[in-house]
Amino acid sequence: MNTFFEESLRESSALSLATIEACSRQVADAVDLLAATAKAGGTVLFCGNGGSAADCQHLATELMIRLSHDIERPAIGAISLCTDPSNMTAGGNDIGFENVFARNVEGVGRAGDALVAISTSGRSENIVRAIEVARKRGLHTVGLTGGDGGKLPELCDTTIVIPSSNTQRIQEMHITIGHIICESLERRLYGSDPNREQSS
Repeated sequence: MNTFFEESLRESSALSLATIEACSRQVADAVDLLAATAKAGGTVLFCGNGGSAADCQHLATELMIRLSHDIERPAIGAISLCTDPSNMTAGGNDIGFENVFARNVEGVGRAGDALVAISTSGRSENIVRAIEVARKRGLHTVGLTGGDGGKLPELCDTTIVIPSSNTQRIQEMHITIGHIICESLERRLYGSDPNREQSS
């Protein structure tokens, strides 16, 4: 048996169980917040760096297109702020990489929208600044992070802090929780979730 392979999967499994205990309420809060955003016609913005940027692109697509193939639904408005290289490189060159996400939140974020900010450390300066601008503009804010949470718990409306200091394991839990949030959201709004929002 490949010992590293086995140890990695056991660590990941143990973290999944620990995350149930540590994050269940925060995940439910995030679903409530994003459901309210979508029901009101708002857009969900995502930002993150590196692997977290890939998660942003992935999760925004799940909302815009669909995740559960048993549900026929309209698009849930969502956009990743990480996918335009001309924007990112111009921003990094002209106003500093620490400001690129904040600038995009300033440009497209509207009161009642939501920003999902993903940072394994919770200390990435461009993520922190994006959240600060989002709050000033009246956006709801959800943080996904790990370890001690960094600065995100004090800035976001709700923050999901994965109880690990291992970046790989934190990222694995982020995409798993992201899928759970997206599926819960579409079932809440358009599926068979007993908490489904009713049309007024």
